[in-house]
Amino acid sequence: MTAFLALAVGLAACGAQGGAAPAGPTGATGPTGPPPRYTATVTVLEDGTHGPQMCRALLESMPPQCGGPDVVGWDWSKVRHESAASTRWGLYVVTGTWDGERLTLTEPPRPAEGGADRPDRIGTPCPAPEGGWKPVDPARTTPDAMNEAIARAGSAKEFAGAWIDRLDPDPPEEGEDHARDVVLNLAFTGDLSGREAWIREVWGGALCVTGAKRTRAELYGIQERVMDEKGVLEAATSETRNRVEATMWLATPEQRERLAAAYGDAVVVEDVLKPAG
Repeated sequence: MTAFLALAVGLAACGAQGGAAPAGPTGATGPTGPPPRYTATVTVLEDGTHGPQMCRALLESMPPQCGGPDVVGWDWSKVRHESAASTRWGLYVVTGTWDGERLTLTEPPRPAEGGADRPDRIGTPCPAPEGGWKPVDPARTTPDAMNEAIARAGSAKEFAGAWIDRLDPDPPEEGEDHARDVVLNLAFTGDLSGREAWIREVWGGALCVTGAKRTRAELYGIQERVMDEKGVLEAATSETRNRVEATMWLATPEQRERLAAAYGDAVVVEDVLKPAG
């Protein structure tokens, strides 16, 4: 991976709270129907200190370590898994009922295929110029020039984020051609007048300058506060979406209302457990 790709990551590293308390139960079950079922793709791990538990963050020691809500009804003899010392673990699709503290299996777990879901492609919000996206100055369309453009944008107090949109889904081998195959996206709050010309002083590749509601510094501050909220497992700043994304096992209506009251649309809550079909 080239240096400019590392600097142009659009999603800040997430902060995780090891052993965070799971979210409370979500609503009461109606008297005439079965309790709702939920599913998730998670690591399940058991060691000498606890039984089978769902994990979001895995400490890559040997054996690995993690903790989370208990899984009721788990049988290691029925699933393929890895083991070391007194630890057993694996990545599975689990389905069951949730009482706010633990998952009770309602069907056998199955091995996860393909790993974690990939985030949706954000792309470029600016309309393509006439003739399509292409460099305006090939001599200044290099990884170093892109790094300089990102650093220049980041020096502005109104800076809200940077990300790249790769135009070719099957790019060539690593090299300077990579800089010619992307659109550099830079977001700022406030007046955008002069921003593009300012960046064009150092960057000659395809460029999209767009507005945002919150600066990156504001989002980072919100992220730090959200990480301290009860039940939050992870919080990450998304520069592409200009928001903080908080992860919970299964947020209650009260938890969602509290976060909405405190942060408005600056925070989006995403549940690990999804309704089972």
